Order: sequence, then structure tokens, then C-alpha cells
Amino acid sequence: MRKSIRAAGALAALTVAGSLLVACGASETVQERAATAGEGSTSYPLTLENCGETVTVDAAPQRVVSLDQNSTEILLSLGLEDRLVGSAAWTDPIRENLAAANSAVPRLSDNAPTYEVVLDTDPDFITASFGRHFKQGGVAERTRLAETGIETYLSPTDCDNGLSVNGGNTRTTPLTMDTLYLEIAELAEIFDVQERGAEFISELQGRMAAATGVIDASDVSMAFWFADTKSPYIAGGLGSASLLATSVGATNVFAATADDWPAVGWETMVDMDPDVLVLGDLARNRFPGDLLADKIAFLESDPLTMTMPAVQNKRYISLHGAEMNPSIRTVDGAEKMASGLQELGLGS
Repeated sequence: MRKSIRAAGALAALTVAGSLLVACGASETVQERAATAGEGSTSYPLTLENCGETVTVDAAPQRVVSLDQNSTEILLSLGLEDRLVGSAAWTDPIRENLAAANSAVPRLSDNAPTYEVVLDTDPDFITASFGRHFKQGGVAERTRLAETGIETYLSPTDCDNGLSVNGGNTRTTPLTMDTLYLEIAELAEIFDVQERGAEFISELQGRMAAATGVIDASDVSMAFWFADTKSPYIAGGLGSASLLATSVGATNVFAATADDWPAVGWETMVDMDPDVLVLGDLARNRFPGDLLADKIAFLESDPLTMTMPAVQNKRYISLHGAEMNPSIRTVDGAEKMASGLQELGLGS
């Protein structure tokens, strides 16, 4: 008999009975079971509902391609580097504690690889953090990969009501840390490393509580600038960057915007007048304004943006791109946010 891991494995790793977790959107709310974290081993085959797709895993995957840095860092954190035959789509250097494990993993591309490059690795499983890889014009649609016997997994952080946000849809419910923890627990169940998954979730939960417990920034407003100097991509109110703001009690001035990363005009940014600018430092350096130094140089030289009090007083907090995306780096981002606000003398 197939065992559904949508609730069983993932939710067993989170030990608070009676709470609700949202996997791929508001329509897929599941009741958490009272269970011991990391108990038991995986029983195959497994079936799970993953962002509108039914995925069946007959055995722990042995040859995995991870299409995003966020996904790769979760798999490495679970000790699965020996299963990775390729990674791709990086915005930043690997997290320092994962560098040794990542050193033997082939990097297929800094950006999105082609379908042919992925197939050359002979994968039996493909993970991704963003649904753009699984749509027409991306690496390949999930149905096409399934036809070749390759199962796929898309991060629940990119799902809303069974649809991929990054694949062209709009988020309707705010992202929560529980969705990230669910991803870790599901992957731990798929690869039969539930104990490590439960330990890792507990570690992240502890760090998140410690970071957010030292500051109350309820009187602080902020805006998150990811990239682009012409029309800046800023964080809307339902995604991971806005989650960072609410985690420290601050207000995202673009909270009313539904899109995760909409482009806005600089006049709009100036009119919103945030107390703090959270700036992405993207090591990929593919577009103007990716690097932190470029962002600051633009802000302090442009005749319009240089009038902003946040710029005049250099009220900046720097985050890596991976820390502004939904990932284990979200916890790193919360720690940096709390520390940055304290250094700026903001919050209490």
C-alpha cells in the first residue's frame, strides 16, 4: 500500500499536535499528527501531492539534480551530497558550512541548464525551488520529465492553491516558515533521512526564535530591493522577504502588493519613504544593481533617490539574494535583520 507523505512524513517531523500547516496553498491545509519527530523509516512506494502534481517515489532517489541554490542547500544540509549529480541556478556562494559537501557536486550551470544538459546526468529525481524551471521555456515541463521516468519535486514555498507562484501565478496567502519546514520534512521522508530532517528543522526553529526574540521593530518601516537600477524589483507583501519584515515586527511599505517581486518606479519608492532599505547583494552580478556596492552607489548619486532620509542616513541592511528568497537562508536573513536594526539603533 502506498503511504502518502503529504501529511505523514512531513508533519511527523514537526511535533506540535493540532496546529495547521499549509503545503501548496490554502486549499491544501493538513492537520498535524501527534507523533515523535524522526520516528521510523520510509516505506516505499510513497505518493505525495506536490503543487498540483501527484509524485510517486518507488525508492530513495540515487541520482538527483537540484535546479536552485535553495533546494541544493537543503539537500546538502540533510547529508545527501552523494546523491547529487548536478546543481544549477545560483545567486550566491554556497553557505560556508556546506562548502565541503558541495565541492564534489557538479555545477551544471550558474543559471538554468538546458534540458539536454540535465538529461546527460541521467537523473532519477529533480528538485527545484522555483516553478519557472518546470514550465514551457524552462528546463522542461514536469509531464515531459515524467514521461522519461524522472520524478520531480517543487518547493511548497513556490506553491499557492496548487499553482506555482514563480511559474506565472500570484500568491494569495502569506508565506510562513512552516511551509519551509514542511519542504525539509518531505525531502527527508523521500530520502529516508527523517531523523536528520527533524533535527535540522528543530535547529532552524531555535535559531529563528533566538533571532526574532531580541528585537521589536514595530515602529520601523522598510523596503526590500532585490535587483535592477532602472525599475527596481522590490518585495511584495506575501513572499519570503516580507516574512523577514514581519518576523522582527517591522512593516514592509509594499505590503499591499501581492506579487513576490514586482518592479516599481523610483518615484514610488521615494514616495513610500521607508525608514530602512534592505539591499540584496547578489554575487551572480548579471544585471545592473545586482551587487551591494552598485546599489549604494546608485542610491547616493541619483538625484531622486539621494533625497530619501534612509539614503542620507545610510540606513541600509545587506542580505544575500538567497537570504531574500524562501530557503534555509531565510533564518540567516532574520538573524542579519535583527543585528542590522540593532546596529542602526532602531527597534527595541
